[in-house]
This record gives sequence, structure tokens and C-alpha cells, in this order.
Amino acid sequence: MTNFWSIWITVLTLVVIVGCFILLRLVTKNTTGVEEGESMGHSFDGIEELNNPLPKWWSYMFYVTIVFGVIYLALYPGLGNYKGLLGWSSSNQSIGTENGIKADSEAAIELANKEGRWVQYDQEVKRADEQFGPIFRAYAETPLEELVKNEDALKVGGRLFLQNCSQCHGSDARGSKGFPNLTDNDWLYGGELATIKTTLMNGRHGMMPPKGGLPIEDSEIKGLAEYVTKLAGRDHDEALAAQGQASFMKGCFACHGMDATGNKFMGAPNLTNNIWLYGGSRGAIEQSIKNGRSGVMPAWKDVLGEEKVHVITAYVYSLSNK
Repeated sequence: MTNFWSIWITVLTLVVIVGCFILLRLVTKNTTGVEEGESMGHSFDGIEELNNPLPKWWSYMFYVTIVFGVIYLALYPGLGNYKGLLGWSSSNQSIGTENGIKADSEAAIELANKEGRWVQYDQEVKRADEQFGPIFRAYAETPLEELVKNEDALKVGGRLFLQNCSQCHGSDARGSKGFPNLTDNDWLYGGELATIKTTLMNGRHGMMPPKGGLPIEDSEIKGLAEYVTKLAGRDHDEALAAQGQASFMKGCFACHGMDATGNKFMGAPNLTNNIWLYGGSRGAIEQSIKNGRSGVMPAWKDVLGEEKVHVITAYVYSLSNK
């Protein structure tokens, strides 16, 4: 926060507190010239207004609230860049991604301990590690082939999935446009346990260049999309598909294979199973061919650590192997 905004927030907060105190003092004083409990000299519909002040307990409650606010702002952060006498903070806001979130978080915790700062989030993470760390270590020592049979481990993996993976793949893991369905047993890089773990640990970066990086003219795109439609077993124009096949043979097979069933080493999708990551309409297929696609799956080894990734791997595998 810049100095300007720090001063602005501090001054505004203090002005409001002082203003509330002054206002409370004014409304608790009798400036009407009428004794307390006496009539104000007017009535409406048979109801006479009396000069009754605020109840004492109510006034005292407001004073207590103001005193509490002042003490709180002295002890905890709340006045701009002022850290408070206790040095408390809710989180380490200096954590970056240069060395990995996990590494930067550990460094920030160590620095906070050296400086004597109490960071609430760090303390919660520490308590969670003390409580759940042994459980994750036990799961990490269990071979994945056995872990997929452990219902408790799969429940834990499911919760980790919801917290970290559902934003892209959905809470039901069925994905959405650009994000793979994890329940259909169609895998770009392979659905074996070891491969899934590698994907989670290191991430993936799949890229199809525009027109596959091949000498394909714009006029050929419609025919090539028709041929891909034919490969998927859908209704198609045979003559147009034949033209597209010639375009396919210019080099598309280098990634997708001569039989168009894909290449898991490269993450090239199978074009024959009618499963579409970016949409299977002719328009979507033409767009993929013309403009290319680039998909990124982030690496989780520096975010969650291998122990938690191990459990998520078992859960993801179980989604398509029930």
C-alpha cells in the first residue's frame, strides 16, 4: 500500500472514531431546556412526547465499543501500513511464484518467525501439518496400485481435487471446453497411474500450431475439417472429405498418426473417438485447424507437494476405473 492510501485510511478511520465519540457526547446531553421525564409540550393522536434520554446501559455500550475499537487498532493492523503492537497478520502477502509457492511459503514462514511476527495463516498451516502430515506420509508410502483401493484415501483425494482442480475440470471432473473430462478414459498423455502422477507433478503444455505448422491453405481448411469429421464416424460429405484427406497427408499424421488415433507421447488427441476438447462442431474444428490450440496444465509439485499429489493421483485414476 502506498503512503498516500495508508495516510488516507488512517486519517479517515480516526476521524470516524472521534466523530462517533463527539456525536455520542452531544446526544447524551440535555440541551432542550426541559427536565428529564417532563413533557416536551406537544402530543399527537393522544401520545405525548417526554424528554427521555438514551438508557445509561445503551450509552455505556457505545463508549465500550469505541474503546474496544481504539485498543484493537493499536494491537492489530487496521490503520494503513501500521502493523500493530502484536505484529499479527492474517497471511504472508509477500509470497510469490519465482521459486515455487511451496518454497516461497516456507521461506516466508521462517522470516516471520525470525522477526517475531504472528501470521495466522502460517499457524493454521503448521497445526494442519502436525495433525494431517502423518496421514499423508502414510498414504505416500503406499503404492498407487493399493491406494486406489483405499476408500478413505480416495475421499481425501476427492476433497483435495475439489479444492485445487475443480476450478478447471469441474466439481464432477467432467471438464469443460479446453479442460479435459477425467471420467471418460480418454487420455491425451496416458491414463496409467504413473503417467497421471507425472502430469500432476510436472504439468503439461500441449500446443498445436496454426494449420499444424504445415503448408495448408485457408481454402483447404473446410475439407480437412470434413475429413476429421469422417474420422470420427459422423455424417460427412465424401467428396469434400477426400480433399481433406489429401491435406491431412501433408503432415498431420506426424502427430496424430496414420490412423489418426493420436500420440500420447506428444499429447496429440485421438481424432477417431468423437471426443472433442475444444468442441466438435465443424466451426470449432475449422477454428482449431486455422488458429491452432495451446493448453497448459500447471505443475503441482511445488504447490501441494508430492504426498498430496500422490493421493490426488489415486482419486483421478479411480474416476475412470470404477
